Amino acid sequence: MDRTGRRPPAETRARRNGDADWNAWPVADYLAENYRRLHPCDIGVIHHHSGVYRRYAPAGLARTLELGAGPNLYPLMLAGAASRRVDALEPSAANVRYLRHQLVHGADASWRPFYALCRALDPALPESSAEALSRVRVVPGTAADLTPGRYDLASMNFVAESVTEDFDEFTALCTAFVRAVRPGGRLLASFMERMPSYRIGTGPVWPACPVDEATLRGVFAPYTTGLRIVRLAKDRTLPEYGDTGVLLLTAVRPAERAQDSNSR
Repeated sequence: MDRTGRRPPAETRARRNGDADWNAWPVADYLAENYRRLHPCDIGVIHHHSGVYRRYAPAGLARTLELGAGPNLYPLMLAGAASRRVDALEPSAANVRYLRHQLVHGADASWRPFYALCRALDPALPESSAEALSRVRVVPGTAADLTPGRYDLASMNFVAESVTEDFDEFTALCTAFVRAVRPGGRLLASFMERMPSYRIGTGPVWPACPVDEATLRGVFAPYTTGLRIVRLAKDRTLPEYGDTGVLLLTAVRPAERAQDSNSR
């Protein structure tokens, strides 16, 4: 997951996900820039997502997905009351190492304010973040490895728009995200608004696909029902990444019959 941005030099073609070395993702720099303190952006996302998870009874979801989990722990924490199992699907070897270390040895102290807010908004969460994260299983892999219809709920935060410059590939990733949930399953996602390709620290430029609300509606509306998109203002406490805010999405994968009808 990322939320940074700077336009790269003009290139002869849009860079795709496979053109970047995600195993070399700069975890320490990314966390330092984005998650070593609780930003207004995070507070907004946590409030929004917590409202979705509170709709479910404790342990009411058998299996949920965090697609492209990255090193961001708070989406995994938020699922800790409603979900009996959370699959953190992550392609980057660097992010997998970080996630596994956090699960085995305990979350870094910097995550404490994040979990305190999660639990204040959802008292059904366990007292400790370690217990909430005990539901998480780190699964190395990509969206191509997803089994359609496996999950009761799928979450994706700052992923699809920040791994490719190719709009068709962005669309395919979002479609795989939708299909990962069973009919009637819920989708929960965050996107950086209009974020161009970007740097973390002084590292290389990573590919991104600028999106806005109209883009998301065009991609998700044909395959979902109850689509809602909420916008958060640009977070001025973060470095200047080129984005114009955050878009928060919720939707439901409809029953198969409704999907078939919509596709005609």
